Order: sequence, then C-alpha cells, then structure tokens
Amino acid sequence: MRILHHYRNVSVEARGTVAALGNFDGVHLGHRALLDETKRIAQQTNRAFAAFVFEPYPREFFRPDGKSFRLTPFRAKARLLEECGVDILFVLPFDRELAGTTSEDFVLDILVRELGVRHVVVGEDFRYGKSRAGDATVLSYMGEMEGFGVTIFPHLNDGAGAKISSSRIRIALEEGRPDEAARLLGHWWGVEGHVTEGDKRGRTLGFPTANVTLEGTLEPAFGVYAVRAFIGGSGLAHDGVANFGRRPTFGGTAPRLETHLLDFVGDLYGQLLRVELVSFLRPEQKFSGLEALKAQLVSDRDEARRRLAALGKSVP
Repeated sequence: MRILHHYRNVSVEARGTVAALGNFDGVHLGHRALLDETKRIAQQTNRAFAAFVFEPYPREFFRPDGKSFRLTPFRAKARLLEECGVDILFVLPFDRELAGTTSEDFVLDILVRELGVRHVVVGEDFRYGKSRAGDATVLSYMGEMEGFGVTIFPHLNDGAGAKISSSRIRIALEEGRPDEAARLLGHWWGVEGHVTEGDKRGRTLGFPTANVTLEGTLEPAFGVYAVRAFIGGSGLAHDGVANFGRRPTFGGTAPRLETHLLDFVGDLYGQLLRVELVSFLRPEQKFSGLEALKAQLVSDRDEARRRLAALGKSVP
C-alpha cells in the first residue's frame, strides 16, 4: 500500500482512483463493509482502490487539549486499511487551510482537479467542508455535475438492529467490555507502542512486564486483562496478562499498560509491541503488601491462561 501525505501534484498512478472517504476510526465491521464495496467497484472498473483519511482528526485540530478518543492511531489504522486491500492511502493534512475549505472547493479543488477521482464511496452520515456544510446528498449532486460516481453506503447494524459505530466501541472499552468491542470491530482492539524501561518491580515478584505508554489513543477501563501480544511486525501471538492503570499499590500517577507474557523469555526493551485486550479479569485495586499482590498476580495469570485457552483464536 502506498501512503501519500499530500494531494497536490500526485503521480499519474494516484489519479483516477475509486476512493472511500472517512475517518475510519477502529476500521470496524461497518467500515469494512464500506471498504469492501469500494474495492468491488475499483476491481469492476479496473481502477486503483484508495482510501482518504484526515490527520489529525478534525476533532483533534479544533480541541487540541481534549481527551484522547482515538481507537486507532495512524500506524494501527494504516495497517488495518492495508489488510482491507487498500492500494493507495491519501492522508489529507487537516490544518487551518483545509478546515477553512468550503465543501464545494473540497470537491472541485481536491477530488476533481488534483486527484481526478472516478468514484467515491461514503457513509450516509459523511460530512465535509467548512463547518461540515457538505453531506452525502451534496456530494452526489456535485458528482453528477463533475462527472464522477458517488455511492452512499448505508449503516451496518449488529444482530440486534443497532448501528455499529466507533462511539459504541469506545463506550464498550471504557466500561471494560473488550469482547463487545471486538464483536463490533471484527477484530480485537489493541494498543501499540515501544517497550520502555519501568521500575522493574514485576521482575522481583516473578512477573516481568513490558511497559507501554498509551499516547494519542483512548484509555480503556483501568484493570487487569487477558491479552494477546505481537512483537514487532510478527504475526505470532503471545498469550499474556496485562494491567492498565496507575499502579495504586506503588503510588503511581500516570496510566500505563504493563504486560506479562506467559511462558516467554527474552528482552523486549525498545521493541514495538502490539497488545490486544481479550477479556477483562478484574478492576485495578490497591493491595496491603507485596505478598497479597503476588498472590493475586498468580491468580490473574492462571485465569488469563484459562480464558485464552477456552476462547482459542476466534473473535466474538
């Protein structure tokens, strides 16, 4: 997959694509259905399959000091979009200029003049342009005027008839329901980051941990989880148990993810680690002493091993 962080003066190969437009936070099942439709049209018309995303998110641009809400920071999103078969990923820089671009100019200047799109696919609630004035209906009208096709893709509902959305997934994670989030995503939700050196208390307790700080992503419920972890770009999953929180027993303040990999021996410092939350075991708690903590860690490890074995490799 080619990643382009600009839209002006692109190569001939990057013009005339069939493109999906949106933020695709989480790349959930609804997004994947829309992307599948985009891919189908691209293959049918013998065009490159593209996706357009904005960086930073418009919400982050307008509220730079707001609470982190992303399900997928850019690196994770790009990986998931590539897995969906995207050929070209256009990363539109959302800055003051783009924020002030009218919906009409967005279409005429970017989609038509610079990129010459042949067909675009958007969700029915897609909004764009200054003050979010443009919507799917306006885009369809302009497509007719400017000679490119527009498909308005309907929302995908879950088995109970409720809309699958990034908002629902965020709530599930914040309430400690990673299995529900995975059911809506179609994959386990996780975080990625480089392993940093911690205080090494876990090692003294017989539970060495890999420490990752969450940056620019949503914070799930504080607590202990059964997890699967992937080291570097490897597709090999390692079962584990992880704590996300402030470590109240030791007076911690900054939230971080501490992951103990089961039956693993090796040095993880500095390596990229992706940790997928599979099952919530218990809330974070403060212990009276190290012996009580160690006893609970043994119990957590055994319960994580049991749940992961029972689940196998499936997603709810």
